[in-house]
Amino acid sequence: MTEPQWDAHADWWQREFTDGVDPEYVEQIIPLALEHLPTSGRILDLGTGEGQIARAATAVNGLEVVGLDPTESQIAVAIERAGGPVYAMAGSDALPLPDQSVDAVVVCLVFEHVDAIDESMAEVARVLRPGGKFLFFLNHPLLQTPGSGMIIDHMIEPPETYWRIGPYLPEAVTIEEVQKGVYVRFVHRPLSRYINAMIEAGMSLSSMHEPAPPPGFLAKAGEYENEVVETTPRLLLLVGERSGADQ
Repeated sequence: MTEPQWDAHADWWQREFTDGVDPEYVEQIIPLALEHLPTSGRILDLGTGEGQIARAATAVNGLEVVGLDPTESQIAVAIERAGGPVYAMAGSDALPLPDQSVDAVVVCLVFEHVDAIDESMAEVARVLRPGGKFLFFLNHPLLQTPGSGMIIDHMIEPPETYWRIGPYLPEAVTIEEVQKGVYVRFVHRPLSRYINAMIEAGMSLSSMHEPAPPPGFLAKAGEYENEVVETTPRLLLLVGERSGADQ
């Protein structure tokens, strides 16, 4: 994770994606997290940002939640918004937690910005208790590749609309202008890269979820009101489990 990037964009992220203003978090990500988290125990929200998933887990299930993030300005807002979780600054490849000390780990839209993916997966597995759950949310690595997007082909009659997929197999670092003047660094990897890193770290894949974009997102972004986009997932959720034996 690149700390200067996220310190520079913390205000933008908090304004555009938190505190109930982003329909993908409100209608999809947070409900999915609550659905798959255990109903008791200690939870790690890794890459917590300003803590919206951590707060929701505490409020709904009364879980003990630790939120970690390497970005000082995000952690400062998380502490200010309170809600029950405990917050601290840390990167994903060196977690300040004991071995087998949490019952679940949530990583939401984080690892596609992290270079040290193998080290980070190993740390997730290390802090999970045997049988613990790993909720891994990411931008869909096949359908949200660099250069992907909706195309309207006017060379045929009637015009055809389809979803263009960019180069999928090569790992690549891109800088994308996600909003005017806001440039974010992404690391694209094929899905197999993530799943194999999970397995190598000592976790198995329990289930995979590819939800359609939620209604609030489609309504908010009028240019996306198209059947092709409505049936093309933006989000992928991998639910993993720490193996019962020490690795």
